[in-house]
Amino acid sequence: MEQIKNILKNRYFLFALSTSIFILWVIWVGNYWLLLGIPIFVDYHITRKVNWTFWKKRGVKKQTALVEWVDALIFAVVAATLIRMFFIEAYTIPTSSMEKSLLVGDYLFVSKVSYGPKLPNTPLSFPFAHHTLPLTKNTKSYLEWIKRPYKRLAGFGDIKRDDVVVFNFPEGDTVIVQHQERSYYSVVREIGRERVHRDYDIVVRPVDKRENYIKRCVAVAGDTLSISRGQVFINGQKQETIDDMQYNYIIRTNGTSINSKILDDLKIAKADRFFNPAGGIYEMPLTSEAYDRIRQLNNVHSVLKHENTNPTMMTKAIFPHSPNYPWTEDNFGPLWIPKKGVTIDIDINNLPLYERIIDQYEGNLLAVKDSVIYINDEPATSYTFKMDYYFMMGDNRHNSADSRFWGFVPEDHVVGKASFIWLSLDTDKRFPANIRWNRVFRGIN
Repeated sequence: MEQIKNILKNRYFLFALSTSIFILWVIWVGNYWLLLGIPIFVDYHITRKVNWTFWKKRGVKKQTALVEWVDALIFAVVAATLIRMFFIEAYTIPTSSMEKSLLVGDYLFVSKVSYGPKLPNTPLSFPFAHHTLPLTKNTKSYLEWIKRPYKRLAGFGDIKRDDVVVFNFPEGDTVIVQHQERSYYSVVREIGRERVHRDYDIVVRPVDKRENYIKRCVAVAGDTLSISRGQVFINGQKQETIDDMQYNYIIRTNGTSINSKILDDLKIAKADRFFNPAGGIYEMPLTSEAYDRIRQLNNVHSVLKHENTNPTMMTKAIFPHSPNYPWTEDNFGPLWIPKKGVTIDIDINNLPLYERIIDQYEGNLLAVKDSVIYINDEPATSYTFKMDYYFMMGDNRHNSADSRFWGFVPEDHVVGKASFIWLSLDTDKRFPANIRWNRVFRGIN
C-alpha cells in the first residue's frame, strides 16, 4: 500500500498522467496549437522553475488557512467551469411551457456531451454568470474582445425527434432591456421598430449569451412538419404519443366549482386554474389522464379542447409572420426543415420562411429589389443551407412560445440534452412539503 502511495505522489507519474489527459483533451478540441502548453506541465511537475501557484509559498509544508481557502476556491472555480463547459450543466425550469413532462421548479442537469459541447463564442466572461453580472440589472458579464466562430466537439450522437433539448433562444440576438421576457421582434411587429428604439434600451447578444430555452425537438433537419387541429404530423405520420403532453380545455360546469383537492391530485398548478364563476367555466391545461378524470365529474357538463382557428389574428404572432402563410398554433404548415448542404429554389413567395436563416443565422447580405432577391449583392434564385435546423415545441401546447412563433433553431444554438432532474420544488407549497420526492433523480423522456 505504501508503495502505491509513493507511486501516486511521484512527480514523473503525475506528469505522465496530467499530460496524457491534456493531450487527449487537445485532440478532442482539435486545436493542436494548445500542445505548446506542454512545457508548463514539464515545469510544474519536474523542473519547477516557475511558481505557477503564486499565491502559495514554495517549501512551506503547512500553508495558512487563508491560502488553503484561496487554493481550494481557485481549484473549484476552474474545475466547475471546465465541467460546465464540456460535460454537464445545471438548469432550472422557470415557466410551464413543458408541463407536465417538466414542471416549474424542476432543477435538472443538461448533458453537453450528448450532442458534443459547443465551444464558447465569447470565452472572456465572469464565472457562472450567463449574460448579466450578478447583483446588476444590465451590466454584461462577458467581454467581446475575443469572438470565436461556431465549433462543436465530437459527442455521443445527434439530436433525435422527441429529445428534450436546451438551446439559445434564436430571437435573443436583440433584447429590450426593460422587457427581456418578450421577443424584441414580436414587440417590433406589435408597435413598430421606430417606437421600440425610441422608448426602450436595446442590447445585442452573441449566440452563447442568449437566453436558454428548453423544448422538445419534434422535427429534425430534412423533415416536413404540419399541424392539424393540434395534432403534429412528421413526414405525413402522426407524432408519437407523449404521455404528459397537455392542451388547454374549456370546461363547463353546472355553475359550481371543481373541488380543489381533485385539481391538486391532478397536479394542476393554482396559477393555471382560470375560473369564471358567473358562467361556471374553467380554462385549464389538461393531460389526457386529467381530461378523462375531469369529464367524469358530476358537476361537469362538457370538456372541449381550445383551438385557435383565426389565422388573421395570428399572422403577426405565428411564424413566418406573413399573410402568404395564414397559420395558427393549432393548424400550421406544411413546413420543410432546412438541412445542411441541401439547395432549394427561393422566390418572393417562400422567402418569408427562410429569410432569417439566410441573413441572420448564416450571415449573408439579403435584399429584395423590384421583386428580385439579392444575396451578397448577387441575384439569387436558389440557396444552399450551411447548417442543420430543428423545430422545437413545448409539451404544454397552448402555453408555449416555441418554433410555431419564432421559427427554426439553428444547430449552432443547441446547448445540450436534458438528462435528469436532481431536485424539484413545488411553488404552491412550503418547505419541506414543497419537495417533490417522486421527481428527484428522475430521468427525462
